[in-house]
Amino acid sequence: MKAHEIAVIFDMDGVIFDSEQAYIDIYRELLTRDGITFIEQACIDAIGANWLRTREIWHEYYGDAFDFEPYHAEARAILTKKSFPLKPYVHEIFDHLKAQEVPIALASSTREESVMRMLSEADLVKYFDAIICGDMVSHSKPHPEIFLTAAERLSAAPADCYVIEDSYNGIRCAHNAGMHPIMVPDILHPDDEIRGLAEVVLPNLHEVIPYLEKAMR
Repeated sequence: MKAHEIAVIFDMDGVIFDSEQAYIDIYRELLTRDGITFIEQACIDAIGANWLRTREIWHEYYGDAFDFEPYHAEARAILTKKSFPLKPYVHEIFDHLKAQEVPIALASSTREESVMRMLSEADLVKYFDAIICGDMVSHSKPHPEIFLTAAERLSAAPADCYVIEDSYNGIRCAHNAGMHPIMVPDILHPDDEIRGLAEVVLPNLHEVIPYLEKAMR
C-alpha cells in the first residue's frame, strides 16, 4: 500500500448492529427462568470473545460444572430469528470508504453462519473485501490473530489498518496487532486501560469519517 493509503477493519456486534444488549437480555431471561442467578458481568466480559472463550468466561463465574452449552444453543436459536437495527451512520461510513476505494474488512468473533445471515439480511456483504469470523481462527480476541488475518486478506500492513471496535477485548486485540484502535463505545465505556490502548475514542461512526480522512492525507 502507498504511504497515504489505509485499510479499515470493523467489528460487527455493537459497531455495525445494535445487538449487544439483546444478547445480554436473552441470557438474563434464560437463566432467571431456570432459577439461576444472572451475573451480567459474565456477559459483559464475553463481549468481543468467540464461543470457546465465552464458555471459559461463564465457567469462571458459574463453576466448571455449569452446563453452558444448552443455554448457548437456546440463545443462538432465539437470536437467529431476530433482526437487529443498524447502528447510526453505518451506511454513511461504508459509502464514504467505498467512494475513497479504501479496503474494508469485517473481523467478528461471531460464527460465520450468524455473521453472513446478519450481513445478508441488511444487504451489507457488498461492502466488504474480506470477512473473518470467530470460527475461522484459532484464537479469540484479544489475541491478534483475527485482525492480522483480516489485514493479510486485504494485502495491508498492520500499521496501515484502522480498527473500529466497541469492546475492551477488541481494542486490546487491535493494539496487540500493531494497528490503530478506534473505540466507538456501545455498552462498554472506556476505562483508563482502554483509553491508553485506543488511539482515539469517538462517540459514533459519523465522527470516525473525518478522523480517517486525516489519516489518508
